[in-house]
Amino acid sequence: MPKLHAPMPATATPPRTPWVRRFVLAMLLCSCVAQRERQLERRFGALAVRDRSIDHVDAGAIDYTTQVRPILEARCVVCHACFDAPCQLDLGSPEGIDRGISKQRVYEATRLLNIDPTRLFEDEQSTTAWREKHDFRPVLNEHDQSEKANREASVLFRALELKRKHPLRAGATLSDDIDLDLHRDQQCPTEAEYSRFAQKHPQWGMPFALPGLDDREHEIVTRWIAEGARSTPTPPLPASLQQQVERWEAFFNADDAKTRLTSRYLYEHLFLAHLYFGEPQGAPQFFELVRSKTPPGQPIERISTRRPYDDPGVARPFYRLWPVHESIISKLHLPYRLDEARRERWTKWFIDADYTLDAVPDYRNGANPFATFAAIPARSRYRFLLDEAEFTIMGFIKGPVCRGPGAINVIEEQFWVYFVDPELDTQLNDAGFLARNASALALPAEAGSNARPLATWLHQSKDEERWAKARQRALREDFAERRADLGMLWDGDGDNANAVLTVFRHFDSAAVVKGMVGDAPKTAWVIDYPVFERIHYLLVAGFDVYGNVGHQLATRTYMDFLRMESEINFLQLLPPRARSSERAYWYRDTHERPYRELVDRLMKTDITTGIEYATDRPKQELYAALARHFEQLLERRYDLDEAPDDIATPLAELGQLHGARLQHAVQAALLLIPDAPAGSQIISIIRNDGHTNIASPFFEENRRVPAEDTLTIARGFVGTYPNAFWEVERARLGEFVRRFAAVDGEADYAALQHDFGKRRTDPDFWQTSDRVAEIYRNDSPIEFGLLDLARYERPAKLSRGR
Repeated sequence: MPKLHAPMPATATPPRTPWVRRFVLAMLLCSCVAQRERQLERRFGALAVRDRSIDHVDAGAIDYTTQVRPILEARCVVCHACFDAPCQLDLGSPEGIDRGISKQRVYEATRLLNIDPTRLFEDEQSTTAWREKHDFRPVLNEHDQSEKANREASVLFRALELKRKHPLRAGATLSDDIDLDLHRDQQCPTEAEYSRFAQKHPQWGMPFALPGLDDREHEIVTRWIAEGARSTPTPPLPASLQQQVERWEAFFNADDAKTRLTSRYLYEHLFLAHLYFGEPQGAPQFFELVRSKTPPGQPIERISTRRPYDDPGVARPFYRLWPVHESIISKLHLPYRLDEARRERWTKWFIDADYTLDAVPDYRNGANPFATFAAIPARSRYRFLLDEAEFTIMGFIKGPVCRGPGAINVIEEQFWVYFVDPELDTQLNDAGFLARNASALALPAEAGSNARPLATWLHQSKDEERWAKARQRALREDFAERRADLGMLWDGDGDNANAVLTVFRHFDSAAVVKGMVGDAPKTAWVIDYPVFERIHYLLVAGFDVYGNVGHQLATRTYMDFLRMESEINFLQLLPPRARSSERAYWYRDTHERPYRELVDRLMKTDITTGIEYATDRPKQELYAALARHFEQLLERRYDLDEAPDDIATPLAELGQLHGARLQHAVQAALLLIPDAPAGSQIISIIRNDGHTNIASPFFEENRRVPAEDTLTIARGFVGTYPNAFWEVERARLGEFVRRFAAVDGEADYAALQHDFGKRRTDPDFWQTSDRVAEIYRNDSPIEFGLLDLARYERPAKLSRGR
């Protein structure tokens, strides 16, 4: 047979392109992993999900609830929380530990198609289902159970041992190998991959980029793993709590149509809430409101859907109270009290209200609350949202957007929030007007979780323009014979501090508190009912963290419209001559002509203000008038004025720093004053970044104005992701402030960290972290949740001689 080509010389090397080399390396790696898996099976038996539940803890054995859980919460859950936990490893419950790890990212900014949700306790009810349907891999031994296998075949054990063998160098900077970027490549090694991982990254043991467990902690956790990582079931509820559950489930599940529609509305707004009863002493038992296939009195069969308003797939869902037994994480903690006064208000607003309802609507219009709940008076729905306005705003701040620069860079760094009075005679409070305009109030989630960004934005911008015209026409009619003044704002009915809120943004996370906290902000919002309801259905009920890039971008761009509407309401209180200049200041450098023209059309208002102004600084006058108007309602817990002079005076000086002097300051820091008069005191130090505008989700750095950066100093805890801890005694506060103000470069900041801060590598880091948590728990037992340390700052490099 003739040769088809000349033979290759013996010394020649076949050509290898980069993709070929990568392919060959990948094949070799897969071969090594497969070989390691076979070795483990030969040594310890085949893999199989293990039942780790026990009736009781044997004498001398380690108890998960009393011994292990407190350690995991203080050392591990503080980084493995929320949806952005590395490798989706949730260490806040036995179920989460047993589920293990996944290489699938939840936050993927370029995802073209949505992915299946992986919400613990919701989307699957067994470890086997997580293995088979979502490819979660174990971090505990699932071979035959023996002490040797439980150690050697456990990723969790080996990660703790790796830190033990390779601790961080005390007080030093971190090695370049340790990547703290939120978008870093995640390794997520399985048991068969761990040896190679440990060899390549010896500094990556757990806790990652933080000090290791001390001897006692390490012994307890590793012994528990060696014993099989067993735990006892959650005990039944006390009789007193069970009675409360039965009473509330009876309320939620009455048979009449009004109650069924009311319960659906309540569920769609409270599905993220941590509900508790009355006024508990200390930390209460929390519950979640869930949908179940089974009625009260029977075990809950939870109905899980992508969104709370999706069709439950049964003729009638029942609303049940599910006890929360996993660790309480501040980022996901939205406490909400249930008591008799609340029940009476809900009955008044929803059940006894003057409307008729023949049948409960189906779920075809679930994404549009103005269509679904058109029968319920709009004032009743608005009253419900206002009653706990901080909670409602907190929904989009503490909801699934754990990692949110693309979601929350739609808001300014600090602004005050007020609300239109629900009793104001305006069509915006009228259910009929809203139902007639329901199609113009459609939200992006109607397009599902696989949205096309450009097409969706064009569609929703047209809808918003239709709504803007209807809204402007209605307001012209409503205010034809009156003017806009402070009387149009909700006064909290005289005793509800939810009437005034402050929102902070910390780059990729945010916080909301009651009161007018901080110095006068660049902007303020006045929220009306249509805006408030859409905020919830856009960013909480309708937002899908597992959705594609189109859905997430459409959600962010729609929030632009809601911000503008709230800003318009605020501008209406200013004199006409000041409105255009304020708007121009807020939207500097929006060069894109279509967007600029859209802003001009949407932010038109010709309503006359009824407030008399005496200076050429009307916004400052208005803020002062608002402070006087709400003086009796304003929350004072965050005010520095409530602190002793030797604390308040230097910290007030710190709060006056601005501009380039803040270039080194982190977004959110906690200052611990260990010798405050009433015991240790926590102060929040918040950096508010200046921007030309916040009109785009892209290239934020190009719109930064560092000269306009400011600091807010607040007593107590603000935020859930501290970037730094400072610990300063009262006598040294003045020195701390002077040195903070004088920082000029990394060396100065490193010296400040060394003398007053807690660096990731400090041997006593965990003692400070524990003390901060203890203060938070003692001061606010209901609001307390574990702070997330995943975004704690990297230690700055010390100069020689320090």
